[in-house]
Amino acid sequence: MNRKEFLQHTFRGFVAALTIPYFSKLIHAKTTGAPSAAAPEEKPKSLARPQLLAAAREIMAGQTYCALVTQDANGRPQIRTMNPFPPEDDMTVWIATSTQTRKAQHMRTNPNVTLYYANHAQATGYVAITGHADLIDDRAEMIKRKRAYWDEAFPGFKNLVLIKVTPERLDVVNYKAGALNDPLTWRSPTVDFKKAW
Repeated sequence: MNRKEFLQHTFRGFVAALTIPYFSKLIHAKTTGAPSAAAPEEKPKSLARPQLLAAAREIMAGQTYCALVTQDANGRPQIRTMNPFPPEDDMTVWIATSTQTRKAQHMRTNPNVTLYYANHAQATGYVAITGHADLIDDRAEMIKRKRAYWDEAFPGFKNLVLIKVTPERLDVVNYKAGALNDPLTWRSPTVDFKKAW
């Protein structure tokens, strides 16, 4: 999948995430003649933190790529496709990039980032992780996470840097797991990593 296709799928998946929960109400209104507003809004059941994290891992595990959003010097969001490592036990996410990239420059100035994962083909849900990015120049970490293509892209680990995204907030929609948007506000279930549990 190239970058253009990824961005197109990202937009489609975002639209699907907002509209799928309401299809049943629209169908009910058409078949019964009753306006959808006549039916009382049913709030989705609340899932506990472990269930939300499991739902998020399921979405993330199904994706090879995610979107990384940074901010440039003018505060404008910049987005690109990345190939992340699987999340760790605490949901920290590692990614490799070049020290010479604009994203690395952005994170040196402003470490606040967002990672976005979604299954757009099946529209099964999405995960957005907002957190703090650190640029890690640690040879031991690089060796531990080494990928085959690095031999060509970063010979001798030259210009390689690891991005460590520590999560502060996680938003997840996973229809199969029952992690659903609020029907009134459309807000997705959220895990706040700053709060103890």
